[in-house]
Amino acid sequence: MDAADTLTNQLLIAMPGMEDPNFSSTVTLICEHNDEGALGIVINRPLTLKLGGLFEQLELSDPDPDAAENPVLMGGPVGPERGFVLHHPAQSFENSLAVSSEIQLTLSRDIIDAMATGDGPEKSLVALGYAGWEPGQLENEILANSWLNVTATPDIVFDLPFQDRWKAAAQAIGIDLSRLAPDAGHA
Repeated sequence: MDAADTLTNQLLIAMPGMEDPNFSSTVTLICEHNDEGALGIVINRPLTLKLGGLFEQLELSDPDPDAAENPVLMGGPVGPERGFVLHHPAQSFENSLAVSSEIQLTLSRDIIDAMATGDGPEKSLVALGYAGWEPGQLENEILANSWLNVTATPDIVFDLPFQDRWKAAAQAIGIDLSRLAPDAGHA
């Protein structure tokens, strides 16, 4: 798979007819896509869990109160016990993957430790779990009209309110989701 074929740094926008409750009305950032499949993080499903609860579970003492109030997201149905952090790449951490020049994915605990002390990235999202696809599966789902895709922008990933991200991502490619039928057809 060459770089032009990859869906890395694309936002997957669930079509209105998406029946899988894990992905209904979601926006998923594809962090890695290659011959082995794809890995994405849902960026618009906040849990009731706040970062403070995660800091507590990790036994981090005296966490930064501002960081503690940030929500944790449901990143996807696979590996819900695993943590993932999307962030601006201004700092480097142990196990990071460049999604784009403006977005990184970190899987190591050092970023959570930095966030707890108030020294984390300026903009970040913490998610539990991820979305995963086998080789060819995501491409087939796109061909079956399950997803729209658009290049990710940091403002959609980090700045917009969670409830606005699905519609904003679709609007970035000129689509009003409220005008789409839940069932797509083929001519």
